[in-house]
Amino acid sequence: MIHVIELKNVSMAFAVGGGIFGAKKFAKAVDNVNIHIDEGQTLALVGESGCGKTTTGKIVAGLLKPTEGEVLYHGKNVWKMHRKEFNEYRKAVQIIHQDPYASLNPMLTIYKSLSAPLFKHKIVSTKEEAIDHVSKLLEMVGLTPPEDFIFKYPHQLSGGQRQRVVIARAISLNPKIIVADEPVSMIDVSMRLQILHLMKDLQQKLGVGYLFITHDLATGRYFASDGYTAVMYLGSIVEFGPTNKVILDPQHPYTKALLSAIPEPDPEKTRKKKVMKLRSLDVPSLLNVPSGCKFHPRCPFFIEGKCDKTPPGRYYLEKDRWVACYLYGDGGASESR
Repeated sequence: MIHVIELKNVSMAFAVGGGIFGAKKFAKAVDNVNIHIDEGQTLALVGESGCGKTTTGKIVAGLLKPTEGEVLYHGKNVWKMHRKEFNEYRKAVQIIHQDPYASLNPMLTIYKSLSAPLFKHKIVSTKEEAIDHVSKLLEMVGLTPPEDFIFKYPHQLSGGQRQRVVIARAISLNPKIIVADEPVSMIDVSMRLQILHLMKDLQQKLGVGYLFITHDLATGRYFASDGYTAVMYLGSIVEFGPTNKVILDPQHPYTKALLSAIPEPDPEKTRKKKVMKLRSLDVPSLLNVPSGCKFHPRCPFFIEGKCDKTPPGRYYLEKDRWVACYLYGDGGASESR
């Protein structure tokens, strides 16, 4: 099956150190990742900070070229495309950055920021057309009346309003896929639900697909309840499946540890809740990744001589539901889960 966007065995390594006296080391931020996203589909990518989620998002959006593997757009390798094809791909995959304060040029008005891509891609040709198009975009993201916002500068808007402008910019070129990188983590709590509702509403109207990147499993579950969730640890995806199944019935020890650490609003439930005890609280460095399963130094279900030797493959629990853990395959210790 040909998908809108597909990552095949994608890895991304960054050089660290070096210089005159030191040898360069390489940190593999993304390691052999395979995911795909289609129009109208939501994939939540969750995990701890620093696990490679944002790097994966930038690879999907064409902002980073992977050191290994392929990024496919409608089945074609984007890094082997002709310029015209590549421009179409860049139009089709847009990004919503995490920080609404840094993702807008403070020297440009909202009109200038939103009209620039319209002129570049010849969607409009005159200022009158651009003002009309930008006004419609502002209305779509709830900034009404648009004349109250169109000629303002970013510093004159609140954080939530700025993020709405960023969303308007992301949809301005009629994309097929939007990479939403922690889109509500820097917004006031009171505004977060409104932004999530806006993004879901735009998905219904435009048929756009989302790669929703977050470290907050609750937010990921809420936004991708009708989609899929991939759990990432040290650059690798360790569990994948329909969101509600991953959250309500986690299989990988890392996913279970993440969920057990979420505080409950009910104090009584918090007192009764059993928090998974890890072998170590320290996250290994990307410059010194553990052999075998990357989670084995912290995993309470560690199988000596297996987990520390060879990385586990995928074990399919059902169609579109898999986990990378020896507890479930290859004669593991808990086939019954």
